[in-house]
Amino acid sequence: MKAGGLSLHAKVLIGLVLGAVAGLSAQAAFGPGDPQVKWWVDQIAKPVGNVFLNLIFMVVVPLLFSALVLGVSDLGDGRKLGRIGVRSLMLTVVLSGIAVVIGLIAVNAVKPGAGITPEDRDRLIASYGDTKKGDELVAKSKEAKSVGDTLVEIIPRNPLESAVKALDGGLIAFMFFALIFGVALSTVEAEKALPVKQFLEGLLAVAMKIIDYAMRFAPIGVFALVFGTTAILGMNALVALGKYAGLVLLALSFHLIVVYSAALKLVAKRNPLEFFRSIKGVMLTSFATSSSNATLPYALRSAEEDLGLPREISNFVLTVGATANQNGTALFEGITVIFLAQVFGIQLDLGQQLTVMGLSIVAGIGTAGVPGGSWPYIAIILATIGVPPTAIGLCIGIDRILDMSRTVLNVTGDMTIAACVAQLEGTPFEHPAEATG
Repeated sequence: MKAGGLSLHAKVLIGLVLGAVAGLSAQAAFGPGDPQVKWWVDQIAKPVGNVFLNLIFMVVVPLLFSALVLGVSDLGDGRKLGRIGVRSLMLTVVLSGIAVVIGLIAVNAVKPGAGITPEDRDRLIASYGDTKKGDELVAKSKEAKSVGDTLVEIIPRNPLESAVKALDGGLIAFMFFALIFGVALSTVEAEKALPVKQFLEGLLAVAMKIIDYAMRFAPIGVFALVFGTTAILGMNALVALGKYAGLVLLALSFHLIVVYSAALKLVAKRNPLEFFRSIKGVMLTSFATSSSNATLPYALRSAEEDLGLPREISNFVLTVGATANQNGTALFEGITVIFLAQVFGIQLDLGQQLTVMGLSIVAGIGTAGVPGGSWPYIAIILATIGVPPTAIGLCIGIDRILDMSRTVLNVTGDMTIAACVAQLEGTPFEHPAEATG
């Protein structure tokens, strides 16, 4: 995807850099609270950035449905589907468990929230706490269903309703419908299934073409998103919360570089450096959009074109993984909850911390793959350990960079699991250039 001598991800990177420079320059010249800066962010940068994201989000439902149904039906054999599903689940559980351990060790070793005086806490909340947004998220968290209700509602009574709510918590139910639809389609007589498959093939192709249009706008959209973040985010907040943010970024980086590399080397039989280089465009897109769902179209294409993964495996693993495999989100939520507990002086023993981490894994599975989708779940977990849910306002101000970073881990994890499953299935990927050479 090159035009004018520059690849798309190079243009996106330029947009990131220019947006950051412009935002920091505006902040330095006028200050983060200046009305003119706020007007530019609210009236120009945010709308432009949201237009870019909405162009992608509007095709997520048809894209996800067509890709998942085709991926499942192309497997053809129910036993093969079950085997791929089990292997994907086991890899997800193992990688999530390792992420949990990393977060637990890191937050207890560094103790980023320890030693903060009540005066400092009040000053931080007063200066950087987004009380209004915190209240909105707390209100949303109260709508959460019990575990039993959640399990029941995985099977939707109305798939169309789940499709409408796909980006607001209904994605798992909709994906379950797509999964069952694909399984049933694979068992229907070939001549009867063919028209349905042809329609879905066309739907997938149209959705990918719309994504092409949206990605042409990506450098401008990314510029606007990053400008808005850096123009408003105060450097003092970064300093005050630097230990927390640095710890999250360090833990995410360790999991990405060490754990994923080990999985690629030992299970997928792939050189990690070459693998990461091949999907750098996907990683950069996930960083820029902060959304697994928004990155899904690009990831599906990259898995097939850049990695040579079998489509039936990559479509299944990546579409399911966009919601169910949230290693980075689970790690982030666990660290954030324990950090805020430390800030408020609440001591959690090992058992309680393991409970928090377990809840974080479960919450990560149900978190919508959109920017900021984890905060309602964090509010729920905080309430269970006695920390005021509104404390999330303390961290929201610096969430953008953390959201961007954990999304990279989530999406890279999906690609890694897809590569591992392909190897375990006896269909290891081969670089397209090598296959034709």
